[in-house]
Amino acid sequence: MTKLKGILLTEGMHGMISQVEGLAKALDIDFTHHKVELNHVWKFIPPNLSPISQNVFKKIDHDDFDVIISCGRKSVIPSIHLKNTANKKVFNIHIQDPKVDLNHFDFIVAPEHDEIHGQNVISTKGAIHYLTENEISENKDYLNSFIKRDERKIWTLILGGPTKYYDYSTKNMKHIFTSLYKLLKKHDFQLVVIPSMRTPINTIHYAIEFFGDNHTIIMDVDKKAYLSALAISENIIVTCDSSSMISEAALTGKPIYIASILPRKNDKRFQMFRNLFRELNIIRNLGEEVENWNYEKLDETNRVANIIKQKINS
Repeated sequence: MTKLKGILLTEGMHGMISQVEGLAKALDIDFTHHKVELNHVWKFIPPNLSPISQNVFKKIDHDDFDVIISCGRKSVIPSIHLKNTANKKVFNIHIQDPKVDLNHFDFIVAPEHDEIHGQNVISTKGAIHYLTENEISENKDYLNSFIKRDERKIWTLILGGPTKYYDYSTKNMKHIFTSLYKLLKKHDFQLVVIPSMRTPINTIHYAIEFFGDNHTIIMDVDKKAYLSALAISENIIVTCDSSSMISEAALTGKPIYIASILPRKNDKRFQMFRNLFRELNIIRNLGEEVENWNYEKLDETNRVANIIKQKINS
Protein backbone atom coordinates (compact mmCIF):
# COMPACT_ATOMS: atom_id res chain seq x y z
CA MET A 1 0.00 0.00 0.00
CA THR A 2 1.35 3.43 -0.98
CA LYS A 3 2.16 5.69 1.94
CA LEU A 4 0.22 8.89 2.40
CA LYS A 5 2.17 12.10 1.83
CA GLY A 6 2.14 14.92 4.32
CA ILE A 7 3.33 18.48 4.78
CA LEU A 8 4.24 19.74 8.23
CA LEU A 9 3.79 23.41 9.09
CA THR A 10 5.39 25.08 12.13
CA GLU A 11 7.09 28.28 13.22
CA GLY A 12 10.39 26.38 13.46
CA MET A 13 10.59 26.03 17.24
CA HIS A 14 11.88 22.74 18.65
CA GLY A 15 8.77 21.93 20.71
CA MET A 16 6.51 22.36 17.68
CA ILE A 17 8.81 20.37 15.40
CA SER A 18 8.89 17.54 17.94
CA GLN A 19 5.10 17.35 17.98
CA VAL A 20 4.38 17.48 14.23
CA GLU A 21 7.23 15.12 13.32
CA GLY A 22 6.33 12.75 16.13
CA LEU A 23 2.75 12.50 14.90
CA ALA A 24 3.82 12.16 11.25
CA LYS A 25 6.16 9.29 12.11
CA ALA A 26 3.49 7.58 14.22
CA LEU A 27 1.05 7.91 11.29
CA ASP A 28 3.74 6.36 9.06
CA ILE A 29 3.49 9.02 6.34
CA ASP A 30 6.18 10.48 4.09
CA PHE A 31 6.52 14.16 4.86
CA THR A 32 8.30 17.42 4.21
CA HIS A 33 8.65 20.14 6.82
CA HIS A 34 7.99 23.81 6.10
CA LYS A 35 8.69 26.81 8.31
CA VAL A 36 5.77 29.22 7.97
CA GLU A 37 6.39 32.93 7.45
CA LEU A 38 3.57 35.46 7.50
CA ASN A 39 3.47 38.53 5.29
CA HIS A 40 3.56 42.14 6.45
CA VAL A 41 0.92 43.18 8.97
CA TRP A 42 -0.47 39.63 9.25
CA LYS A 43 2.49 38.79 11.51
CA PHE A 44 0.76 40.77 14.25
CA ILE A 45 -2.88 39.82 13.70
CA PRO A 46 -4.38 36.71 15.33
CA PRO A 47 -5.75 33.93 13.09
CA ASN A 48 -9.39 34.59 14.00
CA LEU A 49 -9.07 38.09 12.54
CA SER A 50 -7.10 37.05 9.45
CA PRO A 51 -8.59 36.12 6.05
CA ILE A 52 -8.09 32.58 4.76
CA SER A 53 -5.95 33.74 1.88
CA GLN A 54 -2.56 33.17 0.26
CA ASN A 55 -1.90 36.87 0.87
CA VAL A 56 -1.44 36.17 4.59
CA PHE A 57 1.63 33.93 4.25
CA LYS A 58 4.66 33.41 2.04
CA LYS A 59 4.09 30.76 -0.64
CA ILE A 60 4.84 27.21 0.49
CA ASP A 61 6.46 25.10 -2.22
CA HIS A 62 5.15 21.57 -1.99
CA ASP A 63 4.47 18.43 -3.96
CA ASP A 64 1.29 16.40 -3.82
CA PHE A 65 0.01 15.80 -0.27
CA ASP A 66 -2.78 13.96 1.53
CA VAL A 67 -2.29 15.20 5.10
CA ILE A 68 -1.39 18.55 6.67
CA ILE A 69 -0.07 18.61 10.24
CA SER A 70 0.33 22.08 11.71
CA CYS A 71 1.33 23.52 15.06
CA GLY A 72 1.48 27.10 16.27
CA ARG A 73 -0.43 30.31 15.58
CA LYS A 74 1.33 31.18 12.32
CA SER A 75 0.47 27.85 10.70
CA VAL A 76 -3.31 28.05 11.24
CA ILE A 77 -4.26 30.08 8.13
CA PRO A 78 -1.82 28.25 5.79
CA SER A 79 -3.21 24.87 6.88
CA ILE A 80 -6.83 25.90 6.27
CA HIS A 81 -6.00 27.56 2.93
CA LEU A 82 -4.01 24.59 1.61
CA LYS A 83 -6.81 22.20 2.54
CA ASN A 84 -9.50 24.40 0.96
CA THR A 85 -7.60 24.86 -2.30
CA ALA A 86 -6.44 21.24 -2.72
CA ASN A 87 -7.87 19.43 -5.73
CA LYS A 88 -8.64 16.30 -3.71
CA LYS A 89 -9.60 15.17 -0.21
CA VAL A 90 -6.97 16.35 2.26
CA PHE A 91 -7.00 15.81 6.02
CA ASN A 92 -5.69 18.66 8.14
CA ILE A 93 -4.62 18.17 11.74
CA HIS A 94 -3.74 21.05 14.05
CA ILE A 95 -1.83 20.56 17.28
CA GLN A 96 -2.73 23.00 20.11
CA ASP A 97 -5.64 25.44 20.21
CA PRO A 98 -5.93 27.14 16.78
CA LYS A 99 -8.03 30.00 18.23
CA VAL A 100 -10.41 29.79 15.24
CA ASP A 101 -13.56 27.79 14.44
CA LEU A 102 -12.51 24.17 15.11
CA ASN A 103 -14.50 22.98 12.09
CA HIS A 104 -11.77 24.31 9.79
CA PHE A 105 -9.81 21.19 10.76
CA ASP A 106 -10.47 17.47 10.54
CA PHE A 107 -8.65 16.90 13.82
CA ILE A 108 -7.49 19.10 16.70
CA VAL A 109 -4.90 17.53 19.01
CA ALA A 110 -4.63 19.47 22.27
CA PRO A 111 -3.61 18.76 25.86
CA GLU A 112 -6.36 18.39 28.45
CA HIS A 113 -5.17 21.51 30.26
CA ASP A 114 -6.08 23.61 27.19
CA GLU A 115 -9.72 22.72 27.93
CA ILE A 116 -10.80 22.55 24.26
CA HIS A 117 -13.91 20.52 23.44
CA GLY A 118 -15.45 19.40 20.15
CA GLN A 119 -16.28 16.31 18.08
CA ASN A 120 -12.99 16.60 16.19
CA VAL A 121 -10.85 17.25 19.29
CA ILE A 122 -8.47 14.57 20.56
CA SER A 123 -7.41 15.46 24.09
CA THR A 124 -4.00 14.35 25.30
CA LYS A 125 -2.34 13.99 28.66
CA GLY A 126 0.59 16.33 28.09
CA ALA A 127 2.32 17.00 24.78
CA ILE A 128 2.79 14.53 21.95
CA HIS A 129 6.41 14.28 20.76
CA TYR A 130 8.92 12.59 18.48
CA LEU A 131 10.66 10.25 20.94
CA THR A 132 10.12 6.49 20.82
CA GLU A 133 11.05 3.70 23.24
CA ASN A 134 13.16 2.07 20.51
CA GLU A 135 15.21 5.23 19.99
CA ILE A 136 15.83 5.56 23.71
CA SER A 137 16.94 1.92 23.97
CA GLU A 138 19.15 2.09 20.84
CA ASN A 139 21.10 5.06 22.25
CA LYS A 140 21.57 3.67 25.76
CA ASP A 141 25.37 3.36 25.46
CA TYR A 142 26.00 6.72 23.80
CA LEU A 143 27.02 8.50 27.03
CA ASN A 144 29.52 5.80 28.06
CA SER A 145 32.45 7.92 26.89
CA PHE A 146 31.14 11.03 28.69
CA ILE A 147 30.12 9.87 32.16
CA LYS A 148 32.43 9.06 35.03
CA ARG A 149 32.93 5.30 35.19
CA ASP A 150 32.19 4.46 38.79
CA GLU A 151 29.56 2.70 40.89
CA ARG A 152 27.27 5.70 41.37
CA LYS A 153 23.77 5.59 39.92
CA ILE A 154 22.83 8.18 37.31
CA TRP A 155 20.36 11.00 37.78
CA THR A 156 19.67 13.39 34.92
CA LEU A 157 18.76 17.07 35.02
CA ILE A 158 17.07 18.22 31.80
CA LEU A 159 17.21 21.98 31.35
CA GLY A 160 14.71 24.02 29.37
CA GLY A 161 15.17 27.76 29.03
CA PRO A 162 13.74 31.18 29.83
CA THR A 163 10.19 32.00 28.75
CA LYS A 164 7.77 34.82 29.41
CA TYR A 165 6.73 32.85 32.50
CA TYR A 166 10.08 31.67 33.89
CA ASP A 167 13.42 33.44 34.29
CA TYR A 168 16.72 31.53 34.14
CA SER A 169 18.46 33.98 36.45
CA THR A 170 21.51 32.94 38.44
CA LYS A 171 19.36 33.18 41.57
CA ASN A 172 16.78 30.73 40.20
CA MET A 173 19.42 28.32 38.89
CA LYS A 174 21.31 28.45 42.19
CA HIS A 175 18.11 27.45 44.00
CA ILE A 176 17.66 24.38 41.73
CA PHE A 177 21.34 23.43 41.80
CA THR A 178 21.52 23.76 45.59
CA SER A 179 18.50 21.45 46.02
CA LEU A 180 20.18 18.90 43.76
CA TYR A 181 23.51 19.23 45.54
CA LYS A 182 21.90 18.40 48.87
CA LEU A 183 20.37 15.29 47.32
CA LEU A 184 23.55 14.08 45.67
CA LYS A 185 25.48 14.51 48.92
CA LYS A 186 22.86 12.39 50.68
CA HIS A 187 22.31 9.74 48.00
CA ASP A 188 25.71 9.77 46.24
CA PHE A 189 24.55 9.74 42.61
CA GLN A 190 26.26 11.04 39.50
CA LEU A 191 24.44 13.94 37.89
CA VAL A 192 24.18 14.25 34.11
CA VAL A 193 23.02 17.67 32.91
CA ILE A 194 21.35 17.82 29.48
CA PRO A 195 20.70 21.23 27.88
CA SER A 196 18.03 22.00 25.28
CA MET A 197 17.93 24.46 22.41
CA ARG A 198 16.56 27.13 24.78
CA THR A 199 19.17 26.71 27.51
CA PRO A 200 21.36 29.83 27.88
CA ILE A 201 25.10 29.15 27.57
CA ASN A 202 25.73 30.96 30.86
CA THR A 203 23.41 28.44 32.60
CA ILE A 204 25.50 25.57 31.22
CA HIS A 205 28.73 27.26 32.35
CA TYR A 206 27.22 27.86 35.79
CA ALA A 207 26.32 24.16 36.06
CA ILE A 208 29.95 23.23 35.30
CA GLU A 209 31.20 25.69 37.91
CA PHE A 210 28.63 24.57 40.51
CA PHE A 211 28.88 20.78 40.21
CA GLY A 212 32.55 20.46 39.27
CA ASP A 213 34.43 17.64 37.57
CA ASN A 214 32.78 14.81 39.48
CA HIS A 215 29.60 15.06 37.41
CA THR A 216 28.80 15.18 33.69
CA ILE A 217 27.63 18.38 32.01
CA ILE A 218 26.79 18.07 28.31
CA MET A 219 27.73 21.38 26.70
CA ASP A 220 25.86 21.17 23.40
CA VAL A 221 22.38 20.17 22.27
CA ASP A 222 22.77 16.49 21.42
CA LYS A 223 19.71 14.33 20.83
CA LYS A 224 21.67 11.10 21.29
CA ALA A 225 22.96 12.30 24.65
CA TYR A 226 19.40 13.18 25.65
CA LEU A 227 18.09 9.75 24.64
CA SER A 228 20.98 7.98 26.36
CA ALA A 229 20.41 9.93 29.58
CA LEU A 230 16.74 8.93 29.58
CA ALA A 231 17.79 5.30 29.15
CA ILE A 232 20.44 5.10 31.89
CA SER A 233 18.99 7.37 34.57
CA GLU A 234 17.43 6.04 37.73
CA ASN A 235 15.60 9.33 38.30
CA ILE A 236 14.94 12.29 36.01
CA ILE A 237 14.66 15.96 36.94
CA VAL A 238 13.07 18.38 34.45
CA THR A 239 12.71 22.13 34.80
CA CYS A 240 9.11 23.28 35.13
CA ASP A 241 9.10 25.46 31.99
CA SER A 242 8.84 22.62 29.46
CA SER A 243 5.66 20.56 29.20
CA SER A 244 7.19 18.89 26.14
CA MET A 245 10.27 17.55 27.91
CA ILE A 246 8.26 16.42 30.93
CA SER A 247 5.96 14.54 28.54
CA GLU A 248 8.97 13.02 26.75
CA ALA A 249 10.49 11.85 30.04
CA ALA A 250 7.17 10.20 30.94
CA LEU A 251 7.71 7.76 28.07
CA THR A 252 10.32 6.04 30.28
CA GLY A 253 8.03 5.18 33.20
CA LYS A 254 10.79 6.42 35.56
CA PRO A 255 10.34 8.79 38.52
CA ILE A 256 10.33 12.42 37.40
CA TYR A 257 11.02 15.34 39.72
CA ILE A 258 10.07 18.87 38.69
CA ALA A 259 12.58 21.64 39.36
CA SER A 260 10.34 24.62 40.06
CA ILE A 261 11.01 28.25 39.20
CA LEU A 262 8.93 31.07 40.69
CA PRO A 263 6.81 32.34 37.77
CA ARG A 264 7.00 35.92 36.55
CA LYS A 265 3.30 35.90 35.66
CA ASN A 266 0.25 33.67 36.04
CA ASP A 267 1.23 30.19 34.83
CA LYS A 268 -2.18 28.57 35.32
CA ARG A 269 -1.93 26.32 32.24
CA PHE A 270 1.44 24.94 33.33
CA GLN A 271 0.11 24.35 36.83
CA MET A 272 -2.90 22.47 35.42
CA PHE A 273 -0.57 20.32 33.33
CA ARG A 274 1.65 19.51 36.30
CA ASN A 275 -1.37 18.82 38.53
CA LEU A 276 -2.62 16.29 35.98
CA PHE A 277 0.77 14.55 35.84
CA ARG A 278 0.87 14.44 39.62
CA GLU A 279 -2.59 12.83 39.68
CA LEU A 280 -1.27 10.28 37.17
CA ASN A 281 1.55 9.51 39.64
CA ILE A 282 4.19 10.61 37.10
CA ILE A 283 5.86 13.53 38.90
CA ARG A 284 6.94 14.81 42.29
CA ASN A 285 8.54 18.13 43.16
CA LEU A 286 12.28 18.39 43.56
CA GLY A 287 12.88 18.67 47.30
CA GLU A 288 10.30 16.07 48.26
CA GLU A 289 11.49 12.81 49.80
CA VAL A 290 13.37 10.67 47.28
CA GLU A 291 11.50 7.48 46.51
CA ASN A 292 11.02 4.97 43.73
CA TRP A 293 7.59 4.64 42.18
CA ASN A 294 6.07 3.26 39.02
CA TYR A 295 3.46 4.47 36.57
CA GLU A 296 2.23 3.38 33.18
CA LYS A 297 4.55 4.72 30.47
CA LEU A 298 2.87 7.62 28.72
CA ASP A 299 2.81 7.23 24.92
CA GLU A 300 0.16 9.68 23.77
CA THR A 301 1.67 10.10 20.30
CA ASN A 302 0.89 6.55 19.21
CA ARG A 303 -2.52 6.60 20.92
CA VAL A 304 -3.47 9.76 18.98
CA ALA A 305 -2.06 8.36 15.73
CA ASN A 306 -4.16 5.20 16.07
CA ILE A 307 -7.36 7.24 16.55
CA ILE A 308 -6.58 9.34 13.46
CA LYS A 309 -5.69 6.27 11.37
CA GLN A 310 -8.99 4.60 12.22
CA LYS A 311 -10.99 7.68 11.24
CA ILE A 312 -9.03 8.30 8.04
CA ASN A 313 -9.45 4.68 6.96
CA SER A 314 -13.12 4.35 7.92
